[in-house]
Amino acid sequence: MDLTDYRNTDREQERVADLMGLLPGNIANTLDIGARDGFLSKLLAERGTRVTALDLEQPRIDDERIECVAGDVTGLSFPDAYFDLVFCAEVLEHIPTNLLGKACSELSRTSNRYVLIGVPYKQDIRLGRTTCHVCGKKNPPWGHVNRFDESRLRSLFPECEVAKMSFVGVADTDTNFVACLLMDMAGNPYGTYSQAEPCVHCGAPLKEPTERSLMQKIFARAAFYARSVQAPFLKQHPNWVHVLFEKRKLEQQQRIR
Repeated sequence: MDLTDYRNTDREQERVADLMGLLPGNIANTLDIGARDGFLSKLLAERGTRVTALDLEQPRIDDERIECVAGDVTGLSFPDAYFDLVFCAEVLEHIPTNLLGKACSELSRTSNRYVLIGVPYKQDIRLGRTTCHVCGKKNPPWGHVNRFDESRLRSLFPECEVAKMSFVGVADTDTNFVACLLMDMAGNPYGTYSQAEPCVHCGAPLKEPTERSLMQKIFARAAFYARSVQAPFLKQHPNWVHVLFEKRKLEQQQRIR
């Protein structure tokens, strides 16, 4: 499925609509983190805000309302409180865990008032993982190295309070230790090898296994059985959580510290 087809799916349109529905009013300028091709940057600009679109490589977005810059969310070059809104959707799950706190601190620092976050909710990042054909190490699906729920998000933004929170989609896809171990032994043949994200360990492109031994096929079948035993006990939960944070006043921040 190409990017255009994906954006036309009901689940993706629901996710984007919910994010846009959380946007606060009277926003003069916005920083869009992880802008990529500018799809969300353009939607933000349509709301009347000036948009700075940032990605690791400078985006190419043909829109006079949008300024494109290269940058790293773990070390933003903008002054404190420079933007009315800092928008960050489908990014934090990819940040190396040891840098996640720094990234969230930078989002808060550069915001004058609001930070809007969108991340997968309680994702089981063992399910659908891959095995790199170069280094042999295991990768989480889609390069999602972090897992989020409400409490973790609040802890990452101590200078902010939740103004709005919403949940989008439905998921009941989880696995267990036994099924995960068996699928690893099988070489993770059903992982997300179509993803654009490379191996999080060595940076090599991920490739689907071309050949599997008989034992690997047996391990894969056993893994499916181990998951099927768990299925009746699984509870559905949302696919995504979206949080509009509002920065606390300085005196409130000082009391918390």
